[in-house]
Amino acid sequence: MPHETLPQSADHQCDVLVIGGGPAGSTAATRLAEMGHRVTLLEKAHHPRFHIGESLLPANMPLLDQLGVRSEVEAIGMQKWGAEFISPWHDHRQTFEFADAWDKSMPSAFQVRRSEFDEILIRNAGRKGAEVIEGCRVREVEFLPDHAGALVHAEHDDGRSETWHCRFLVDASGRDTFLGNRLKAKQRNPKHNSSALYAHFTGAQRNCGKKEGHISIFWFEHGWLWFIPLADGTTSIGVVTWPHRMKMRKTSVKEFFLEQIALCPAMAMRLKDAQLVSEVEATGNFSYSCDHSHGDRYLLLGDAYAFVDPVFSSGVMLAMKSGFEGADAIDTCLRQPQKSAAALKRFDKVMKHGPKEFSWFIYRVTNPTMRDLFMGPSNRFRVQEALLSVLAGDIYGKTPIWGSLRILKAIYYLASLANLKRTLLAWKNRKFNIRYVEEPEGMA
Repeated sequence: MPHETLPQSADHQCDVLVIGGGPAGSTAATRLAEMGHRVTLLEKAHHPRFHIGESLLPANMPLLDQLGVRSEVEAIGMQKWGAEFISPWHDHRQTFEFADAWDKSMPSAFQVRRSEFDEILIRNAGRKGAEVIEGCRVREVEFLPDHAGALVHAEHDDGRSETWHCRFLVDASGRDTFLGNRLKAKQRNPKHNSSALYAHFTGAQRNCGKKEGHISIFWFEHGWLWFIPLADGTTSIGVVTWPHRMKMRKTSVKEFFLEQIALCPAMAMRLKDAQLVSEVEATGNFSYSCDHSHGDRYLLLGDAYAFVDPVFSSGVMLAMKSGFEGADAIDTCLRQPQKSAAALKRFDKVMKHGPKEFSWFIYRVTNPTMRDLFMGPSNRFRVQEALLSVLAGDIYGKTPIWGSLRILKAIYYLASLANLKRTLLAWKNRKFNIRYVEEPEGMA
C-alpha cells in the first residue's frame, strides 16, 4: 500500500506505533520502551474492559516475571494447578497436574479476570516509558516509500483526528486483525471452524482444595464447554460448538447458550444453583490466520496474526510470546538494519510454531480416539509428560518433548486405524461440522 505522503505531515513522531493494548501489544510496547525506543500505543477502548480468555498457562509465568508484573497478577488471580477433562463417553474424570509435566519448574498458573489482567499489562507499559493513549481508534495506515515507515491516522472518542509517523508499525489489534483485513492477508482456516458463547456465573459448584482453581473441560455431542473459576467467586462458562448449529438456532443467544449447557449434564450439575450475572456474548469465525506475519516496517502479533481455538488456553501465552519476539525483531530492524532479514525470519518461525503445535491437538480434540487418549493417559515413553508440557505451553524452550510427542501421535494414528470404522465416521462428521457458513446473526 505505498503512498507518496511525506512524514512531515504527521502530528507526532515515534519509533514504534502499536495498535492495540491487549497482552500482545502491551508486552511489545513494554519491551521496546525498555530498550530505549519511543513507543506509542493506541487502544480503541478504555481499560478496564471486558475480554474473554481468562485461563493462563504455566509458560506465562516466566513472561510475567520478565515484565515485572507477576506479584500484581498473583494478587488478582486464582491459582491453577491443573486441568480436568470430563467426557459423557467415559465413566470417570481425568485430572492432569502441571507439576507432572516434563519440566517440573512450572507447576502452576492463574485464572484471571481479563479486565484486571490486561489493565495490569497496559499500565506497566506506561510505567516503563511507552506513551499509552486509550479511546483512540486507528482508522487508516499509509505505508511510505523507501522504507520510511508508516503514517497512522487515528480518531479519538471525542472526534479529534491525529496522525503519527512511525518508523515501525505493530498490529496487535486482536481479532479485529486491522492490517490482516486491509492487506487482504486474513484467511479462514479450512482445517477448523467453531463458534463460542460465554458468560459469567456466581454460585457454581467448584472442586475442593487445591483443585478449586482447575480449569474443567467438558465434552458434549456438539463440541466442548469450559469452566474457569475466578478469584472473586465468579466462574467463566463457555460453549464452543459448530457454526452451522449457531446459524440454525431458533432462540436468542442467551436461550441457545443455556440449552447447550443443558445438553451437558455434568456441566448442568455444576451450575444447578448458579446465577447468570453477565450478558451472554457470542463470537464466530473462530479459526483464521494471516498469510504472512510481517512486511516492510510492520509485523502482526497474537490474534492479529492467527487464532485457532481456546481449548488449551493458549491465547494469552501465544500473544505475550509474540510480543517478546516481535520486540526483539523490531529492535534489530531499527538498530541493525543489515540484520533485519534474519531477525524477521526468526520472528516468523516463532509465530508459526505455536499455532502449529497446538493445532494438531485442537483439530482432533473432539475425535473419539483423542478423547480416549486424554481420558486414559499413559506415561510410557514419557508421552504423558510431553503432552502435559504442551498443555503447560512449554513449547519454545529446550525441554526435549518432541520425540515423545512423535510417539504419542503415532499411538493416536495406530489407535485410529485399529478402530477404522469409528475413525472414518468421526472424520466424516467433522468435515460436515467445520464447513463454512455465513457469520451467524448476533455474532461479534
